[in-house]
Amino acid sequence: MAEVADSWFLGFDFSTQQLKVVAIDGQLAVVHQSSVQFDSELPEFRTHGGVHMHSDQLTVTSPVLMWVKALDVLLEKMRSAGFDFSRVKAVSGSGQQHGSVFWRKGTRQTLNHLDPQKPLHVLLQDSFALQDSPVWMDSSTSAECQSLEEAAGGAQRLADITGSRAYERFTGNQIAKIYRLKPNEFSESERISLISSFASTLFLGEYAAIDFSDGSGMNLMDIRERRWSQVCVDATAPGLAEKLGDLAPSTALLGCVSPYYAERFGFPRSCAVVAFTGDNPGSLAGMRLREGDLAVSLGTSDTLFLWISDPKPTVEGHIFCNPVDCSAYMALICFKNGSFTRERIRNKCAGGSWELFSSALRSTPMGNNGNLGMYFDVMEITPPAVGVHRFNAEGQRVAAFDREVEIRALVEGQFLAKRVHAEKLGYKIIQGTRVLATGGASANKDILQVLSDVFNAPVYTIDVPNSACLGCAYRALHGLMAETGQSFSETTRSAPDPQLAVRPKPGALEMYAPLLLRYTALEDQLLKHSHP
Repeated sequence: MAEVADSWFLGFDFSTQQLKVVAIDGQLAVVHQSSVQFDSELPEFRTHGGVHMHSDQLTVTSPVLMWVKALDVLLEKMRSAGFDFSRVKAVSGSGQQHGSVFWRKGTRQTLNHLDPQKPLHVLLQDSFALQDSPVWMDSSTSAECQSLEEAAGGAQRLADITGSRAYERFTGNQIAKIYRLKPNEFSESERISLISSFASTLFLGEYAAIDFSDGSGMNLMDIRERRWSQVCVDATAPGLAEKLGDLAPSTALLGCVSPYYAERFGFPRSCAVVAFTGDNPGSLAGMRLREGDLAVSLGTSDTLFLWISDPKPTVEGHIFCNPVDCSAYMALICFKNGSFTRERIRNKCAGGSWELFSSALRSTPMGNNGNLGMYFDVMEITPPAVGVHRFNAEGQRVAAFDREVEIRALVEGQFLAKRVHAEKLGYKIIQGTRVLATGGASANKDILQVLSDVFNAPVYTIDVPNSACLGCAYRALHGLMAETGQSFSETTRSAPDPQLAVRPKPGALEMYAPLLLRYTALEDQLLKHSHP
């Protein structure tokens, strides 16, 4: 399509601390990037890290108008830089997951008649029933989580329906709290959006549907039926389904941009708005995962992104509908003990040297002669355990390992845990599986070799800054192509390929298959003792 080749596609990311945009051309090359930092560029909202931490240290919110004004500022920045909006054929985007926006009754009329002479934050200043939106950092809804799990028939049953057990940051539990503590604001709301669908609403000039993928992070949506769960919605607040509106596929074309953008900035009136989604689903698109792949982000906390066809929800981790293939799923598992734990063991056992740390991995055998370790310096999420636990080849607890054995036990233990918990959620290694590594530790080839051996799959490194933004620019292009049946991987095949880092060593499969079983049994035993 020649017109696609000459066109541009925008991906926005309404994240916690900033609003970012990436523009790509039809060949997927980045042609423009820009951002607005909330704390420094919008100081009137007095945020720290983009949020307000309340006095109870549990409630965390962000001012909705800050996000609206950030879009005004970003689009003006782009115009000042000479960005040609007339070439934009489609926009999409992402938002920090779980946060919610409560639109005041009567706002649909305002959205339908935006005056292009005025900035959005002036036009919409009276449009929100709740000025401050709960965001993902909020952990004030323990009572609501307990209530929802009871209504659904327990934590596992809720996970079976919605993809996750009840989490304090998840939108349904936040809405239940607003209904309980601020009933007037709740009844004054005509629509409740996720931050992603709030953002697409701004572009449409009409309430945008919540997409399947971000909708999976609410504890409200049936992930198999892809509709609101009656049990969950009824347990959350009365009349909620009507306030949430319909759901839409993540690849859906929602309509064209509001005339406001054509008249104020010069967007084509035919510029398409593709459903916005959550930032984690957006990152999966940016990393271009495909069936059988998993991505490992090795940072302060380690995060696994998995492409799953047959999900098996558990009370750990999260299953979402897949943002680029409506018939598939993705899973997200967070491990809190990541780089700080690796650095602690490096300092203790390798004199603070990554070179000596790597040398220890090279000089110790795969499988560590049966020595296994679990290193939870802080209370882990997956599994919920704390402390350092070492086991010798006979499965007996030991107080210490030699330095080199300790280093390998840490790295093998971290990756065995990732594979065990990925497979519990339904992940399967298939022919052609790739492990995509990103984050600080992905620069260390010896750590990656252990990762490759444990998963018995080649490891590739990817360097995708602003992966959610870039992923949503790809999604904007794919949204136009999806109606022709073109897959996301076909649409993005000319994007830069990840770099092959390492392949599994011969014998890895035979070595780690029994160790995975041992690790699972030891972890189960550990949890039984800590939660009798």
